Amino acid sequence: MRKFLMIAAASCGLAVTGIAGAVQAADMTGAGATFPFPIYAKWAEAYKKETGNGLNYQSIGSGGGIRQIKSKTVDFGASDMPLKGEELDAAGLLQFPTVMGALVPAINVPGIEAGKLKLTGTLLAEIYMGTVKKWNDPKIAGINAGLQLPDININVVYRSDGSGTTFVWTDYLSRVSADWKSKIGANTSVQFPVGVGGKGNEGVAASVKQIANSIGYVEYAYAKQNKLSYALVQNKDGQYPAPTIESFQAAAANADWNAAPGFGIIINDQPGAKSWPITSATFILVYKKTDKVEQAKEVMKFFDWAYKSGDAMATDLEYVPLPANVKDKVRASWKSIVDGSDKPIF
Repeated sequence: MRKFLMIAAASCGLAVTGIAGAVQAADMTGAGATFPFPIYAKWAEAYKKETGNGLNYQSIGSGGGIRQIKSKTVDFGASDMPLKGEELDAAGLLQFPTVMGALVPAINVPGIEAGKLKLTGTLLAEIYMGTVKKWNDPKIAGINAGLQLPDININVVYRSDGSGTTFVWTDYLSRVSADWKSKIGANTSVQFPVGVGGKGNEGVAASVKQIANSIGYVEYAYAKQNKLSYALVQNKDGQYPAPTIESFQAAAANADWNAAPGFGIIINDQPGAKSWPITSATFILVYKKTDKVEQAKEVMKFFDWAYKSGDAMATDLEYVPLPANVKDKVRASWKSIVDGSDKPIF
């Protein structure tokens, strides 16, 4: 991942600072979710080459992105947890999705290659609750016949910062485990009973890579770029699909984008034999009424360009582009963004 980020930085004038990283330029500012950072970095690289206009995106987590847009210190915020309609209305914000992606349980267990270990959602909940403690626990061994599992403790890694990724992960666990739902629940930050924290998808990926016999949840692009092993997860139909663009698309196929204000749907635990079970959209937050008209115009031009020209780049990084009809609905929603005189800016 570090190599990937530094290549992006070198090729388009981006600067990467700290473990979270940031896309540096002068024209647009954004902050928030680490989940989409790899694709935002790639889009920013191509957009700067094509237009000369840059993006400064700080990968600080969804909670930070929501705080920064509400305090008006950035041109847009980014969150993997969609805000509800009443919160959007209260803050005067417009919300729209950019791409869809998926979370995987990244593992670092000597001798176990990517995609060889199988886990159920219930097992993941029990591991993160600390009730399944060892890799050779009979519950794990029972669905992994022939796999040599070590008699050693599982080292759990979670997000230490307020995170939409944590919301997606805990929402999934709440859907598949009544025990998790009643005792811990779904939120951007929860009290994990066991484990150690890492900041951002970057930090969790780095911790899993460094800590033997560990497991952590990360966006698939981070697992791929860091060459991390991962477990397969049983889906709603009882199958164990591989995490691929096809399985992510299968999960997204049933999405009803009209089901919530601001396109704020949750795609976890979708039916379908080929569906990857932990899948989510990621969202942008902008003000409906702005006095920073030129910055707002440039932000909308950037995401309009990404919708038109960014799908192949997204697919290369294992994200799922939005369907064309959803993009059209999103563009229609942008007409509600106005300047101080209530004149549409885009």
